[in-house]
Amino acid sequence: MVRLIFFILLAYFAYRILKGLLGMGSRVFQQNSNGNVVSEMVQDPLCKTYIPRNEACRILLQGKEFFFCSEECAEKFKQYGKSSSKN
Repeated sequence: MVRLIFFILLAYFAYRILKGLLGMGSRVFQQNSNGNVVSEMVQDPLCKTYIPRNEACRILLQGKEFFFCSEECAEKFKQYGKSSSKN
């Protein structure tokens, strides 16, 4: 019984490592009730909320595009970036 649990845990960790290395699961999609993909979901880097890409507030900082759930989160992120770059 202990061996079975050990092998299950080993398989789970191997799966998680492979998933991370291959980038599987890094993209999240919004689907309608028929299972059709409606929009790619993006994660707000500040509050970690997922929002549809086409509805997200976007800002470009240092050549990288960031997506936010609201203008408030975007402004907080910009302010944080300004204060951390001064240090």
